[in-house]
Amino acid sequence: MKHYDYLVVGAGLFGATFAYEAKKRGKEVLVIDKRDHVAGNIYTKEVDGINVHVYGAHIFHTSDKAIWEYINQFAEFNNYINSPIAVYKDELYNLPFNMNTFSKMWGIRTPQEAKDIIEKQKAEYDIDEPKNLEEQALSLAGKDVYEKLVKGYTEKQWGRDCTELPAFIIKRLPMRFTYDNNYFNDRFQGIPMGGYTQIVEKMLDGIDVVTGEDFYALRDRATVGEKKTCETCGKVIQPTETTLSDGIAVSYDRILFTGQIDEYFDSQFGPLEYRSVRFETEKLDMENYQGNAVVNYTEREVPYTRIIEHKHFEFGTQPTTIISREYSSEWKPGVEPYYPVNNEKNDALYAKYAELAKKEGNVIFGGRLGQYKYYDMDKVLMAALECVKEEF
Repeated sequence: MKHYDYLVVGAGLFGATFAYEAKKRGKEVLVIDKRDHVAGNIYTKEVDGINVHVYGAHIFHTSDKAIWEYINQFAEFNNYINSPIAVYKDELYNLPFNMNTFSKMWGIRTPQEAKDIIEKQKAEYDIDEPKNLEEQALSLAGKDVYEKLVKGYTEKQWGRDCTELPAFIIKRLPMRFTYDNNYFNDRFQGIPMGGYTQIVEKMLDGIDVVTGEDFYALRDRATVGEKKTCETCGKVIQPTETTLSDGIAVSYDRILFTGQIDEYFDSQFGPLEYRSVRFETEKLDMENYQGNAVVNYTEREVPYTRIIEHKHFEFGTQPTTIISREYSSEWKPGVEPYYPVNNEKNDALYAKYAELAKKEGNVIFGGRLGQYKYYDMDKVLMAALECVKEEF
């Protein structure tokens, strides 16, 4: 029976980063994932020379130089700049909200003209402290931008009226009065040449990884010892023996868990809410379908939120192309959760699970689902490295 210091549940970016750093410190680590591949939601798969973002578009961006240098250990990044386009009826707009957007919408040219129109529209609502996403959008950009480019898209994405969503969601969308289509304000940005999967594979090189392995089935088969304090590391450990689905016996002392925190505790306080996403991906016998990697469809009546043309992330010149239509949906058990729904109700419920998590002692909870928090990729790395710092 092989013994491990850590069982890492989830081979996404958080879990892989923790496993990589633990191995560097001489720890024995076993990584499992219920999917049949590593890399979690940043998984990319090569099809006809095109790296397909299987679980949706992922653009790495950060203003933290140390994080940028850290991720560049594992892949070389190109100079891709995220410049999405929005389609509303028969109109085409640049995102984020910038002078190209305003010029197209109102037939104006100067920043002052745009500001005057926006201020006039904002004054109609007199919002000092936005209480929800609708008020936040109206206070940022006025009625026209909100109704054409925010409302329908956001309600499709979250399955809720904008008045029911927290204001912070729209704060992630830059607003500027220059002719600049760069979605992000961060200093560093790009796509790994060759896709994201290689990053996680390199992190997990030399570490035992088992895919297609369900943690809860593993837990059900386990013989669990008493919790105690490790004499050498000073951490709470719980010696556990179990068998993998192929019958191999293993044991471990501590767990890093990146799954749903409520599910870990059998949803004893009730389930947290999530949003899910599904994709319809197809290969097209043409060189270029839409001319841009990401095109948002902002009308509520169009069922998908956006179309991703994957080759444009890496400036592909292949004779064919691959697109994915992205549909947002309500999460339910058995469906992959993507985003936590951070409203007052869910955050209060999460706080109860977080208290239970503190009492576990030998289990660390991390990542979007384990910490019930929306994370961009750089923030996932930051959180994982902070977790490593606290652990070791």
